[in-house]
Amino acid sequence: MSEEKNPAAVELGRLGGKKGGKARAEKLSPERRKEIARNAAKARWDKKRREE
Repeated sequence: MSEEKNPAAVELGRLGGKKGGKARAEKLSPERRKEIARNAAKARWDKKRREE
């Protein structure tokens, strides 16, 4: 079995991946975006505290 990737499949994957994050952000409500950001900040702070 060949380990080379199919160039057409790679290109299709890139197309979806390049617009995925932006498209998801546009669908989220402002409240949900805030909740996600709050959870991410809390995770970063908790991680920093564990390292100390």
